[in-house]
Amino acid sequence: MPNYSIPAAFMRGGSSKGLFFHSRDLPADLAERDRIFLAIMGSPDAYGRQLDGLGGGLSSVSKVVVVSASDDGATEIDYVFGQVAIKRPIVDYSSTCGNLSSAVGPFAINSGLVAADNGETCVRVRDVNTGKIFHAFVPTAEDGMFWEAGEFSIPGVSGSGSKISLKFFDPGGATTGKLLPTGNTIDILEVPGEGALEMSLVDATTGVVFTEAKRFGLKGTETVAEIESDGKLMTRLEQARRVAAMHMGLAERPEDSALGNPKICLVAPSQPFSTLSGETITASAADIAVRFLSMGQVHRVLPLTGAMCLAAACRIEGTIPHAIVATGGGDILLANPSGVMPIEARVVRKDGTWEVPFVTVYRTARLLMEGRVSVPSLLN
Repeated sequence: MPNYSIPAAFMRGGSSKGLFFHSRDLPADLAERDRIFLAIMGSPDAYGRQLDGLGGGLSSVSKVVVVSASDDGATEIDYVFGQVAIKRPIVDYSSTCGNLSSAVGPFAINSGLVAADNGETCVRVRDVNTGKIFHAFVPTAEDGMFWEAGEFSIPGVSGSGSKISLKFFDPGGATTGKLLPTGNTIDILEVPGEGALEMSLVDATTGVVFTEAKRFGLKGTETVAEIESDGKLMTRLEQARRVAAMHMGLAERPEDSALGNPKICLVAPSQPFSTLSGETITASAADIAVRFLSMGQVHRVLPLTGAMCLAAACRIEGTIPHAIVATGGGDILLANPSGVMPIEARVVRKDGTWEVPFVTVYRTARLLMEGRVSVPSLLN
């Protein structure tokens, strides 16, 4: 039986890439959708390369997005994100992707779901994974299409593009229902084989476990390879992440924790380091050094949702990140393997409770391919 194909667009959004679909072009059955997503991305792949699909062997490029028109009155677009595991037959919807959020507006405009204004178009998006709303301010041309060209650049992506602003409203409690899932700014949790471990459990756009890099014998400036090649360290970090997931209400047992949520982030004071491109970053160029892990991998660039959560945590007094940053207003500068990312986080304390009215980030995006993606005949 021959393969069949589905309309799709392959897009870069921020420092991630993924396949974008219209919901109308996919089966209504969600299990069938997952079978299609796994097959076209080349998962599961015991070799970890996804050579028989469009994935690239990294979590940042093994992603799918489903877009449809919204009918809630407050937004124009519904956005569903799926993280496709590389070695396991899993499509994880437990969190969202902030980087690919930057390509949702351009995709919606180019495909006619949203009418464009000349110069800039605001696309109001409901993130179905989290139930939260964000506004994408997308540069647009006179012909009503996304305008890609520009001089704005971001860490981890070569070249430049037009600047897309993303404003995420009320991101607190996106996955757990609470900005501070345990009610504490710091928890001391017993981790098997690790003992008592101080963590800050924060949920803003996505759930993140923050702990000090030095607790694991690290400086916070290690390369991706240095961390990933240490199997014992990766196991320790994964165990800590899973224990924290249970205390955040995201799993009944540590072993039930989803692969993509929560993420775990190692934090340390800013210090000199070399980026993946060989650029030297000085200590004064950033406010905090971070290394993020999820899906069993270290992120080469910051996951945008995790970075937004970190920015919020840096502004919440009493958290581990706040103790490191402890600076005033303005953008928070996050040092990561690919460079320094600025993020604005508005955090207030109201009636004794911390709130995050919004977080603003800036990305670029590009359409890489559009057409039809082939689905293996064995799924027919």
